[in-house]
Amino acid sequence: MYTASDLRKGLKIMLDGQPLIITEFDFSKPGKGQAIYNCKLKNMLNGTTMSRSFRSGDRFEKPELTNVNVRFSYEADNKYIFVNENYEEIAMTEDVLGDNRFFLVDDMLCEVLMFEGAPIEVTLPNFVEREVIKCDPGARGNTASGKVTKPATLEGGYTLPVPLFVNEGDIIRVDTRNGEYVDRVRS
Repeated sequence: MYTASDLRKGLKIMLDGQPLIITEFDFSKPGKGQAIYNCKLKNMLNGTTMSRSFRSGDRFEKPELTNVNVRFSYEADNKYIFVNENYEEIAMTEDVLGDNRFFLVDDMLCEVLMFEGAPIEVTLPNFVEREVIKCDPGARGNTASGKVTKPATLEGGYTLPVPLFVNEGDIIRVDTRNGEYVDRVRS
């Protein structure tokens, strides 16, 4: 059981039967009366956000969330199949995976957050290496800003901006947390 004084950014709480995560947090203590805890909350099931204010006497349940280590197995019929250590299959849709689906590699070790037996979030390794399958040649132009990029499409279908020196067939490292180019592994 959490109290309002336990609230902070990143804390997961149960409110109205839904698991929520605090994305923004602000504390204020008026001259008179109770302290006020203003929070922005994100619903972990459907992704909606809301703002709520809590008083110092409010209490919250801790959500029954479990982390399961799984390996990505295959994709079929717009479902992504993962296998846990007991070889039980866990199926996920694109809604749960989001952009993470573009970075999945066969036999990749992932972590799945489960709520009431259903997957609600997938955490991939921070960095993956993917091949550039489509990329226009870099055109030199106004490079005074030092931040000249061009679009590149990776295996799996993800498109991101990359530096001019990246070409088709290159292997690049991508940060899965924000989908940004990190560096070129080999050309």
